[in-house]
Amino acid sequence: MTTHAAQAAPARTTRRSRTVLRVITLAACVPYLTLKIAWIAGSRIGIPAGSALRRDGNSLMALNALTVLMDAAVIVLAFLLTRPWGQRVPSWLLALPMWCATGLLAPIVAVFPAQTLAAAVRGSSAGDGGGSPDALLAPWVWSIVYTGFIVQALALGTLFVLYAGERWAPLWRGRLGTLPDSPTRSARRLTAAAVAVLSLLPATTHLLWASGSAIGLNPARAAAMDLDSRLNDAGYVLFALLTAAGALALGYGRSRRVPLLLPLAATWIGSGALAGWGGWLTLTTLSVAAGDPKLPSPLLSLTYAVQMIVGILAATAGAHFFAERGAARCA
Repeated sequence: MTTHAAQAAPARTTRRSRTVLRVITLAACVPYLTLKIAWIAGSRIGIPAGSALRRDGNSLMALNALTVLMDAAVIVLAFLLTRPWGQRVPSWLLALPMWCATGLLAPIVAVFPAQTLAAAVRGSSAGDGGGSPDALLAPWVWSIVYTGFIVQALALGTLFVLYAGERWAPLWRGRLGTLPDSPTRSARRLTAAAVAVLSLLPATTHLLWASGSAIGLNPARAAAMDLDSRLNDAGYVLFALLTAAGALALGYGRSRRVPLLLPLAATWIGSGALAGWGGWLTLTTLSVAAGDPKLPSPLLSLTYAVQMIVGILAATAGAHFFAERGAARCA
């Protein structure tokens, strides 16, 4: 009886921890969902009078509806990762939305604190557009929403790590140098090389823009460049390098000291960030009419497109890697 109680105690603690993390995740979704639903209903709370968002009409309404669904998906994931029925969900049905969520949230976690610190040093607020009257959103909106995103990322990420450790741990345990020979090794190396080479374009362009260069940007985008936008570009450089390094390590690494989890995590986070934000920024420009000053330049559109290609290519290779590992384990 005593032994049974001792074994049950850690399980109860784990369940409690997951419940707390789920509640935190749900609470972190509330500010964003509240604002988005209010805007869909016609409110202009937090949108300055000179903001371009007041003139975007139907396209803004559609994007607001889409982002409500995206944040609602976070709520579904929080329950999926903490309820018994979540263990029976097909792997791809969980992994795909979790990869997308990781990719969209990771740049915010990495960049927004740096933007906030830089804003505090210069005596302003992150995202305030330098105090411009035509800023997209009021500074308090950026602070509340992005803080909520960071809390979502940390809580949901912790839940996913706990879930993956129970369900898929054998697939990512071990070290690079102990990976068995595989008939797909040549294809894996070719894919890794393609990911690394293609990553050079977004890494280079974002590095140029992060350093203050306006090369390849239209006049409107060049004029809008500020410290916040340069920090965003610096973040994309980081994620491009993470993706390339992770893919190359998985394709060519032979070190017996490097845990397999390290390059897998780097590729997961980096590819998700590149694909997620490349896709989102492309989507938000589809409604921009030809001749509009906000229309992306050819180089900017190419950068977004290559980001999506790199991210999807790396994710597809990762899916094959895990499928092969799972099949070998079953055999």
